[in-house]
Formats: sequence, C-alpha cells, structure tokens
Amino acid sequence: MAACSTPSVPPSVTPVPETPASKPAPAIKKPSVVWTKISDNQLPTDWQMESTLQAWQLGCKSLSLQEKWKALCAVNVAELEKPDWWKANFDIFQVSDGEGKDSGMLTGYYEPFLNGATQRSAKFAYPVYGVPTDLLTLDMATVYPDLKGARIRARLDGRKVVPYWSREEIELGKLPANTPVLAWVDDPVALFFLQVQGSGRIKLADGKQLRLGYADQNGYTYQSIGRELIKRGELTLDQASMQGIQAWAKRNPDKLQELLNTNPSYVFFRQLPTSNEGPIGSLNVPLTAGYSIAVDVRSVPLGTPVLIDTVIPNEKAPVKRLVMAQDTGGAIKGAVRADLFTGLGDAAGQVAGKMRQPLKYWVFWPKSAALPDGVVTTPAN
Repeated sequence: MAACSTPSVPPSVTPVPETPASKPAPAIKKPSVVWTKISDNQLPTDWQMESTLQAWQLGCKSLSLQEKWKALCAVNVAELEKPDWWKANFDIFQVSDGEGKDSGMLTGYYEPFLNGATQRSAKFAYPVYGVPTDLLTLDMATVYPDLKGARIRARLDGRKVVPYWSREEIELGKLPANTPVLAWVDDPVALFFLQVQGSGRIKLADGKQLRLGYADQNGYTYQSIGRELIKRGELTLDQASMQGIQAWAKRNPDKLQELLNTNPSYVFFRQLPTSNEGPIGSLNVPLTAGYSIAVDVRSVPLGTPVLIDTVIPNEKAPVKRLVMAQDTGGAIKGAVRADLFTGLGDAAGQVAGKMRQPLKYWVFWPKSAALPDGVVTTPAN
C-alpha cells in the first residue's frame, strides 16, 4: 500500500474550481462476472456423471451446515443420479465476464508423490516447511468492510508490520530457526510443483507415507515460471507444460533457483492423516478425481455444482461433466476459469501437466436462495 498526498497550491496561483462541464464523464465500471439465467433445455446433453454423486456427497459434509443446501444434501441417493433432478432443483446460469466472454481456460492439478525423509541428509536436502512461527494474517475486513475476503500475510519488524518474506528471501534462510520442517526431499523442482499443487505425499525409505496439505502462504501473488520461460524465449507455449519445465530444469541446473525466485509466492504445509481419499480442498472436504474443480470464488462460490464443457487430454470426445467447486488456487483467477483435480500419482500428473483447455461452464444455484454477493445476473434471453 502506498501513501499519497495532495501538493499545496503556490500562493501566486488561484485554483480554478471544476465545473460540471469540465469534469470527465465517470467511467462505468463493468462487472467482473455475470451469471445469465438459462432454461434447462439450453444446456449441453449427455452429461458425464460417473463420480458426480461421490463429489456431491463429500461436499455435503460441509454444505449441509448452510440452510440453502441442507434440504438438497438430504435427498435420496437414487434421485441424484438423474440429470432431471438437478435441472428441477437448481436455477441454472451460464457464466461470462464483464465483456460478455463466456469462454475461458481449464487447467489441471494433482496430488504428487515425492521421495523424502524426516531427517536431512546429502540426498534429502530440500525442506518442506510447516507454517512459520512469525507469520501473521491480517483480516482487512475488520477495519475496512469493503475489503471482505482480503487477507494480508505479514510479520513484525520491531513495532512495524511489514510484508512477509518472499520466496527468494526464504531460500536465503530468512525464516525463523524454529520454523517446523515436515520433511526433506531430494528434488527442488518437485518441491516447487508440490507448492503449486497444494498437496502431496512423501514416500519414506521404510515404505511409510507422509500426507501433506496446504496450510498457509506467504502473501505474494503466484507468478507462472512457465510464462517466464516463454517470455525469455527458453520454451514455446506448447513446451511450457509441467513436463517441459522439468526437462528444462534438468538441462539448466545453474539457472534453476533464479527462475524459481521469479515466483515470490511460497506455500507452507500441514501433515494430514494418511488415507485413500483425495486431498482436502478449500471446502474442507476430500477432492474427487475428475469431479472436483478449483475456482475463483468471486465467480463461483465453493460447493456449487458446475457443468463443464471442455476437452481433456487423452479423451477422444468432448467432455460435458457435472463437477463440484470444492477448491481454490492462487493461479485460478477470472470469471470462466477452473482447475480440474485429476488424481494421485504420476499418471494423474501426466494429464494435469498437459491440460490447458478451452472451457465453458454453467453453475447450478439452489432455487429461491439469495444469489452470491458481487455477482451480476441477467435474465434469460
């Protein structure tokens, strides 16, 4: 935040007051997201719903605490398998941005495996940090209600509140000495992508696993290292997948840390109980492979059913699938933007790493429920 001041007018100059005619016309602020109500016969047909029920029921562990979802979450399981039930119980809106653009982008993320240990060694030299003891979270809405949802990560420097350490500063050893280290891993690129994914599992030498989930972040905006490599001419757009970046890192070990530092964002983790369920998303429920998406909550509230129309690598036909908005991500910003959770392990990573697909989607909102704050709606055509 920067302070600003109005310079004083020199005594020899008489200010000329603005008249209505001299004032510029006020700019019309366009909405960032628009929901346009449609009839159910305007939806794509032949939905994929193989794991829709599972994702919905897991989401209801959290959603059923809210009045608008309570009755819907109590419905008989057999009803949920029918597209007609969803059409009858929800108002349906196509999502677009303030410019009227109803197409966007779908990417993918997954839960990776990393090799690691609980003690540092020459092989396992890269720390996976828990939340630092000096990390502060400032909820700006407590002072400025208009900033609802805005949180600043900071630390104390004497009596001053200052921004938290950036990735480069963390790599230089600025974290407090008592910052918890949950594990040590053998690959700095794998650790970087663990932070991008937000969860993962560490395979230990004795065969056991540590399951890690997102705990907090240092407050900086995520910057894509793939986009940075494209800008530098090191990779083309087609090459800038997760696999392409990993290959570049192997060819350029001396340039790697400088590249990673161009993304100042840094993620801290917490240990979770080991289970066969997916990682815990922002809705605080396990994610379902292929049927949970991360969204920008300014566009789609968490828990909302979403019908996506897209193409997924390795699938021959276009995908029209009813999924659930159950997670968020630092890079997931915009009206028509989503990140599809593809599952656990290398095979899921191969799909997620290649995914940069065109996307349209429709949100299903409980009938008679108040619409989300900040969303502009337009009637059906």
